[in-house]
Amino acid sequence: MVLETLESSCEGSKRRHVNGGDVALPCSGDEFSNGDIGAAPEVPAKRARVSREMTFEDIYGADTLLNDDDEDDDSDWEPVQTPVEFVNWCCVNCTMANPGDMVHCFICAEHKESGILKHGCFVSPFFKDTGLIEVEEEYGGSSSATSSTAVGFDERMLLHSEFKVKAHPHPERPDRLRAIAASLATAGVFPGRCLPINAREITKQELQMVHTSEHVDAVDTTSQLLYSYFTSDTYANEYSARAARLAAGLCADLATEIFSGRVKNGFALVRPPGHHAGIRHAMGFCLHNNAAVAALVAQAAGAKKVLIVDWDVHHGNGTQEIFEQNKSVLYISLHRHEGGNFYPGTGAADEVGTNGGEGYCVNVPWSCGGVGDNDYIFAFQHVVLPIASAFSPDFVIISAGFDAARGDPLGCCDVTPAGYSRMTQMLGDLCGGKMLVILEGGYNLRSISSSATAVIKVLLGENPEINLPIATTPSKAGLQTVFDVMNIQMKFWPSLAISYSKLLSELEARLIENKKNQIKRKLVRVPTWWKWGRKKLLYKFLSARTYSRSKRF
Repeated sequence: MVLETLESSCEGSKRRHVNGGDVALPCSGDEFSNGDIGAAPEVPAKRARVSREMTFEDIYGADTLLNDDDEDDDSDWEPVQTPVEFVNWCCVNCTMANPGDMVHCFICAEHKESGILKHGCFVSPFFKDTGLIEVEEEYGGSSSATSSTAVGFDERMLLHSEFKVKAHPHPERPDRLRAIAASLATAGVFPGRCLPINAREITKQELQMVHTSEHVDAVDTTSQLLYSYFTSDTYANEYSARAARLAAGLCADLATEIFSGRVKNGFALVRPPGHHAGIRHAMGFCLHNNAAVAALVAQAAGAKKVLIVDWDVHHGNGTQEIFEQNKSVLYISLHRHEGGNFYPGTGAADEVGTNGGEGYCVNVPWSCGGVGDNDYIFAFQHVVLPIASAFSPDFVIISAGFDAARGDPLGCCDVTPAGYSRMTQMLGDLCGGKMLVILEGGYNLRSISSSATAVIKVLLGENPEINLPIATTPSKAGLQTVFDVMNIQMKFWPSLAISYSKLLSELEARLIENKKNQIKRKLVRVPTWWKWGRKKLLYKFLSARTYSRSKRF
């Protein structure tokens, strides 16, 4: 672990963090004894001398100062106009920097004084926050007393933040939870219709079911430091270790409550995220693997088989490492891969598990950005659900990163809240609906808050109208990815072979039909020579008419 710390005391020197290193600065005033620091360069000696001798009362009659500098010509003297400086501002929604004279973010069009942190995704992105918002209740629902959906949240997780204030905020920031919580509160979902779960810090013994004791100790050590970094992008402050324990504790307790039947399903509104955290390392903004903890706690409560579906745009390399040899936990991930060039570079289609666990890691690696609802739902229909049904899990966990959502600055994909709702509905039919959704990534506040709200409404039993066709047509790149995954995984899941051949025959028939349509269009098409011939005749006709008129006059 790479640790970069601030010293809390100053005994002869201060320490300042500069570009990954520590630079010592003396605390005494000796270095400024010559009086040169802060003085304007090349000040005329005469003017400096007069300034030192003048009193405050003399300043009002100090015409000599101007005359000394402008003796030749001061008739048209004008004050120096300092250029107006525009201070850049970072968009609260997507964190992108904008020039100070702009009112709306040039990336996401969010107003610089948007009220998204107060009212969530229901406030308009184009106007300044007025403090007033009205949300129509579209669907009826139960109160928290009779609700079968639990939500885990604790404000102490907001204390986990990057210590150093930078010009560009870190994408994994406390505002992510604030925006989702504001959306749920504005919609009357939570608090209101969902059952709250009391937070507790997970024990070291529970964490050691997933991580090594050295890793757990390394995370705990950060509570003694003002700030530290596990990797260049994975930070911690003095509150991060407790936030990570609270997040894992909430996921563990939600898994127990759901599997025991005390609640039907749940949503873990937690941070820091976890699916990149491996057995012995923290990375990718993640400290402890919350989904892995929840899966093993569910198994300790009696679940024999657990399904983890990870739709975060980044591959959950930590979760795969933890379970790649475990046949009782099926891990399915849909993520951008691009031949290993997209972070973290793992999750190729041929990574299927090791040492007896082959077939229990299923990776759907998109070859490019921009994949959307149709691609994801097509993959669910032909890969995720057939394999999950054959696996027949007792408990389902969704590693719900919303960074594949439309507008996310890191994911650059095109999944909508309707797409996330549909995928949640499709998984809800497994194992009697015993499902835990755990927040992972997602860095556009409007995208994650609207998507999380849509998912929780599905957990509550709502069936909103989704304008997505049942039979979806994927993109060419998405279709190729699904075919590649089916070709690899049908060795382990024979039910895919029938679906693969059927899908292949349907596509062949579609290609034949497209070729026929192209031939018909070619036959109807007018020959080029005939077009030119018509234009030539028209030219002669118009020319003749013009010539006849000129003869009349």
